[in-house]
Amino acid sequence: MDDVTVMAAPATLADVMALSATDRAAVDALIRSRLRSDVALVNQISTHIIMSGGKRLRPLVHLLSAGAAGYNGDQHIQLAAVIEFIHTATLLHDDVVDDSDQRRGQDTAHTVWGSAASVLVGDFLYSRSFQLMVELENPEVMRILADTTNTIAAGEVLQLMQMGNADLSHADYVRVISDKTACLFAASAELGGVLAGSPPALCQHLSKFGLLLGQAFQIADDVLDYRRSNGEWGKNRGDDLTEGKVTLPLILALEQGTPGQQAQLRTALEDPKADHIEAVCALLESLGTLDQAMDTAQTLAHQAQQCLEALPDSAERDALAVLTDYSVTRSQ
Repeated sequence: MDDVTVMAAPATLADVMALSATDRAAVDALIRSRLRSDVALVNQISTHIIMSGGKRLRPLVHLLSAGAAGYNGDQHIQLAAVIEFIHTATLLHDDVVDDSDQRRGQDTAHTVWGSAASVLVGDFLYSRSFQLMVELENPEVMRILADTTNTIAAGEVLQLMQMGNADLSHADYVRVISDKTACLFAASAELGGVLAGSPPALCQHLSKFGLLLGQAFQIADDVLDYRRSNGEWGKNRGDDLTEGKVTLPLILALEQGTPGQQAQLRTALEDPKADHIEAVCALLESLGTLDQAMDTAQTLAHQAQQCLEALPDSAERDALAVLTDYSVTRSQ
């Protein structure tokens, strides 16, 4: 009998990256190929942001979900590239709206080439993503991604409307992060099941897994915004506050603080200057709302992992669980 090599269950992020290395290399090669344009500026800007680093978590969620659902073809490679193009387009637009000057440790595209060019190249990436997905000739894939991109756009507008709103409710905050961030995680996971021809119930489990993962990821990111050192991950501490974004730690502090503390936070939101940041960070720490928000992220991550129990045992399913842990512990 031939020896059979049994792969150990992934236990760390490094294990996950090793498990997915071949697929990720294929996705990178396809991205490089399909980024090319006859317009030089399109090449410069799209390459600037897509090749600037990052874990590419959304494509990774898709690749692993497809494997966990039993998919054996190669369309997941193209679909992972589609997902990365969509995500990158949103980043280009976000940085213009937020007037961000750093992304992944380098200057944002709009600070180098201008806002108009950044927005237009974002549009190019959106359209390129739809060219790629049409090539797959799968109406369900196109429906899910069309709905998802529309939801993301609406979520961006909703967040813009809520900038500086000290009365933003917990429920409205969850809606913003679900539409703006978590829905692409949900689609990435669900599409793995769709490609595999999984039953609708299993696809729904994958979609719910992705949604919960995305919510946990965003809440953890909102906490880290107040705890990172300046320049860490190419961002500055308190960027959300200076941009007028009301996130869960701030919502909890506005609910739990004394009238004087609430007034301090409202003033910071009304006039979001950098000189408020240290005082607000200290206040959130003293009230414990950063820890409370992180506890919420951990709970959502655990719920996401429970959704994976609907999948058969596999290294990919274990990898998704590890990735979920990483989404809320990546500061460590």
